[in-house]
Amino acid sequence: MEKPHTWRKNELRRSIGKNWRWIAVGSFSAGLFSITLAFCSNNFASLRGWENFFASLLLAELILWLGWLVIRRESPPDWLGKLYVSAAILRLALGALWFILLPSVGYGTLPERNGYIMADAYNRDRTAWRVSNSTLPLSNLLTVRSFRKVDQYGGFLFLSSAYYRIFDGEAHHPLMMIVLTASFSAMAVIFTWAFTRRAFGLKAANIAAWGIAVYPEAVLLGSSQMREAFLIPLISLSFYGLICLLSEHGWRSALITLGAMLITWPFSPPASGLLLASLILVSLFGGDSTLFRQKRLWIAVSAIAILIIFGIWIAWQGYAPHSKQNVFSLAAWWFKISAGMQARLSILSSGWIQNILAALPNWLHFPFLTLYGIMRPLLPAALVDGSGKPFWQIIAVWRALGWTVLLVFLVVAPIIAFRKSLPKNISEFRIARALSLVVWGGILIASMRAGADLWDNPRYRAMFSGMQIALAAWVWVRYREYHDPWLKHVVISMGLVLIWFIPWYIRRYFAFSWPLGDFFLTVAAGLLSVSGYIVFQFWKRKRIN
Repeated sequence: MEKPHTWRKNELRRSIGKNWRWIAVGSFSAGLFSITLAFCSNNFASLRGWENFFASLLLAELILWLGWLVIRRESPPDWLGKLYVSAAILRLALGALWFILLPSVGYGTLPERNGYIMADAYNRDRTAWRVSNSTLPLSNLLTVRSFRKVDQYGGFLFLSSAYYRIFDGEAHHPLMMIVLTASFSAMAVIFTWAFTRRAFGLKAANIAAWGIAVYPEAVLLGSSQMREAFLIPLISLSFYGLICLLSEHGWRSALITLGAMLITWPFSPPASGLLLASLILVSLFGGDSTLFRQKRLWIAVSAIAILIIFGIWIAWQGYAPHSKQNVFSLAAWWFKISAGMQARLSILSSGWIQNILAALPNWLHFPFLTLYGIMRPLLPAALVDGSGKPFWQIIAVWRALGWTVLLVFLVVAPIIAFRKSLPKNISEFRIARALSLVVWGGILIASMRAGADLWDNPRYRAMFSGMQIALAAWVWVRYREYHDPWLKHVVISMGLVLIWFIPWYIRRYFAFSWPLGDFFLTVAAGLLSVSGYIVFQFWKRKRIN
């Protein structure tokens, strides 16, 4: 009999021998990409720092491999692995493209001149690199309040500083962080696929994998130095672990769910709290009562809830008045002040919003901004607005098109899910109902929290984009297999409303004569068109019957 250590060595040799081609391809690819990224990072003048890029790319490949190991028992097809790697390369390539193009095609802001597509990413990333090259202990990033200006919760700033301290060397290479965010962001592809396969079947899973791989908001965040690049796949992984736990009640599934949730905590305790509430909601709708009889599970959930509350209290108490020091009053204060601030910013940044709100009673201001925030980025506005730089208009149309298409499916999902379901797929409908509540709850919270802001609002709701796209894939499969008419009706209805806004926006930006210049008349025309369509469909059905 072989000794244990001898057996382990032989097993390692067999594993390396079996996968030597992949190891060779990965090493060669890392070397090629490291030279390319170093050349881009140094303004095409030198290859300085290529060895640091090489090391970070090897880490990225390790991350991709570990993600694949998590879902290996789901027997993922070979094409999914190729899509997985392609999604990481797409995000990395776009991150390099932003870095190269923005200094010359942007508005000339400081973040753009340094190759950052988002101002938050610029502030946090630059601070992280400065700290990494200082003697300051990294633990100070979590405790010193002055750092909260660039990272409210400290976790991503800590990770970025530690990463730069290990890999970056003496010169700052922002693309180094893109290597990490791109690889981690790509894991949303396989985790969303694995969850959707368990919840809604293989056809929906395949669609969902492609959807999250190319969804503009997820791609944009994965190609930037933003925390959502980590939160999106972690939330999808949590839901995958939960769907396994609901059917198996095994410790491995519980470990995946709780572990992924814990990793979200340093990035954003409020996001962890929203995730915990969402998982509990899905458990109540989609599970069975035996799961809730496990005392150890309730102990773990309670411990995580306490940790989340503590994290929120630590992060927010530095901003709140002294009278708001218990966690509940602190949370209420923070949400109120954030929503109010975003509402004011939305009003100040747009003259036509001021005109609309002036015609509305005060109690309708907040609901209007929330509804407007749900629609943003609005496709008619993105298509028509030619007042900015062409580069940013392309980005705006890309983002608006992705969100508009996804929004159609998300509107249809609860309509289908909350109808009377068939016994043979009642568990599928339960998950769809729970996800509809989770997804729309997240959309509403993001819109109320960030108002009609064009950047914060979409990235807040994008945290649950894996679940949003899983739900959309389920709607599409039902439409294709069961010819459910609701998707067609919603597409036509939303199109009838949006098409009225195209000439309205053209009138705002160009010398164009249009009789419906009033916003409320435009909305009325859209709703009247929808009403006419509904009457026509009702008449058509009555005539057939």
